[in-house]
Amino acid sequence: MNRRKKLIVGGIVALAVIGAGTGIAIATGLGDDEPLTGSTLEQATAAAVQHTGGTVIESEAGDGGAAYGVEVRLDDGRVVEVALDENFNVIGQESDDDGANEHEDEGAADDD
Repeated sequence: MNRRKKLIVGGIVALAVIGAGTGIAIATGLGDDEPLTGSTLEQATAAAVQHTGGTVIESEAGDGGAAYGVEVRLDDGRVVEVALDENFNVIGQESDDDGANEHEDEGAADDD
């Protein structure tokens, strides 16, 4: 096989591997911001609230390297995201950069 054909075959193989990996990630929900449900939601909510207090406003699977992400509105109005591992242990917390009013203003028109 000449060099050009090898490069073409190699490129096709690389695309197939990337496509298969993407398909697996989609099928398993990796990288998706899917809301948690059932006992997973209950356990993640309990862990996040115990860590921060406040009220859970959003949850998702596989967020930013964590197994679960739970967004909590604190009593002072700030919003934080609590990162949990697969055993619902808190592995991090950070301020939500989207701002405390993001969920209240969804769908509202800007007045500016």
